[in-house]
Order: sequence, then C-alpha cells, then structure tokens
Amino acid sequence: MALSDPQGILASPFTIINRSDETEDVEAITNIINQHQVQQVIVGLPLSMDGSLGKQAEKVKAFTQKLCNFTEVNIEFRDERLSTVSAKRLMQGVNTKKSKKKTRHDAIAAALILQGYLDEGISSIS
Repeated sequence: MALSDPQGILASPFTIINRSDETEDVEAITNIINQHQVQQVIVGLPLSMDGSLGKQAEKVKAFTQKLCNFTEVNIEFRDERLSTVSAKRLMQGVNTKKSKKKTRHDAIAAALILQGYLDEGISSIS
C-alpha cells in the first residue's frame, strides 16, 4: 500500500497488508482510509499482458467490490502490469535482507502505481 502527500504530488510506500481474512483485510484498509483521511483509492489491477482480465484480476475486482461496501471513498482501478518488475529494477543494488525483498518490492510497486496516477492528474491540469 502507498499513500501520497496531501497535495497529491508524491507517492510513497506506506505498508504491506498480508492478506489473511477478507473481513480483516477490508477492516485494515478502511482503518487506513479513515486515519489518513484518504479521499480516493487507486487499486492495481493485474491485467494479462494482452490487456484482458485473468483470474487474479477478477479476484481483485471482487475484493474491491466488497471494500466499496464499507467506504464511500471513490475507488479507481489502474493497470499494474510490470509494476513489480519496475520496482525490482529500482531496488537492484540496494542492500536488503532477502526475506524482506518481496514485501519491499510490493510496497514500491504500489507507490509506482500511485505515482503514475498522480502524474497523469498533474499533466492533465498543467
């Protein structure tokens, strides 16, 4: 999970929610939404390389629908293809413990997805 600064200019990795139970996961996300006064949620949608919805993308959409039942915040999907690959490239050469690499990559990938969204909004305003 990533958050932006209040002005919506810079995205930063925030936390990892290790999926366990859908109810607990939704509660954890809605708590973060409320605590940080989040006004919009951008959800990475893992599309297939040809742009189609695969099994994982369908699971993400179903989970997001459940999340919509517990928050009135606007939720928007964003293509997340290759975001983890980009995160791994950014992290190359950084000294991290192997056990934390996956979660670190996931948090950075979330920030990259959010930053792409923020950048599009800034360029459309300019």
